[in-house]
Amino acid sequence: MDISVVIPLYNEAESIPELYVWIERVMKENRFTYEVIFVDDGSTDNSWEIIENLRSKTDCIKGIKFRRNYGKSPGLHCGFQKAQGEVVITMDADLQDSPDEIPELYRMIKEENYDVVSGWKKKRYDPLPKTIPTKLFNATARKFSGIYLHDFNCGLKAYKNVVIKNIEIYNDMHRYIPYLAKIAGFNKIGEKVVQHQARKYGTTKFGLDRFINGYLDLITLWFTSRFGKKPMHFFGLCGSIMFVIGFIALIVVLTAKLLSIISGDLRPLVTNSPYFYIALTGMIMGTQLFLAGFLGELISRNAPKRNTYKIEEEI
Repeated sequence: MDISVVIPLYNEAESIPELYVWIERVMKENRFTYEVIFVDDGSTDNSWEIIENLRSKTDCIKGIKFRRNYGKSPGLHCGFQKAQGEVVITMDADLQDSPDEIPELYRMIKEENYDVVSGWKKKRYDPLPKTIPTKLFNATARKFSGIYLHDFNCGLKAYKNVVIKNIEIYNDMHRYIPYLAKIAGFNKIGEKVVQHQARKYGTTKFGLDRFINGYLDLITLWFTSRFGKKPMHFFGLCGSIMFVIGFIALIVVLTAKLLSIISGDLRPLVTNSPYFYIALTGMIMGTQLFLAGFLGELISRNAPKRNTYKIEEEI
């Protein structure tokens, strides 16, 4: 099979039939063999009934229905597990992503051998309160990940099947699938300018809280990718630095006290010096951070999946 199209959705009953007709036309014009996997993320409208109706008319459609709303990442994760196409395309169900982009995305994966191709909605039809935070978010994601994409959050992306089978999407990590792919060893990541269309039906399902959650998820992903297997390298280093700072402050306090005793002046108390509190705080925090790293190492070494290395080829 050439292409699997994975479409997570939530309350998109109006757009599903039109979207499928559009996808079907593009696939037939380019003579692709394909499947469309709709993942209903606990919709409260009649989205699932529409998917069932479309399925009764063609074998090219698969459907997955969640009992409740879990989010986009679990939807993509389940869709990826079922995908059989050599190239996997993801898009949103709100008609803001154009299926006309599929042939070129497919070509870039197959002919230019990209592992991942991410869409870039260079011209957007979103209001400023949404576009400005998006630009800041993408700039931060580029800095942390080292992947120079303009639009991490674009739902229209293409992947080799082997990529989506070797990554795990959880929480709200769908924004960082290219980063997850890079961590898994898939480094050829490209970008394509894609058409962004104004929403035709309904309203957006995402609020401004996604930017806050996005930053937290980015920090989590960056930290776990760098120190998830070696927590002592982070906590031990920070703890050692804090302990050394505290120890130096302690030497300053003791030296000052010793000099005052030698001079015969016993009045200055050790607790009157700010260095005393720096020493106390630094040595306590340093010890705690070091112990946190040590405990992290013990947990990591005893984890059942501590050796999660991917073998690409074997002869």
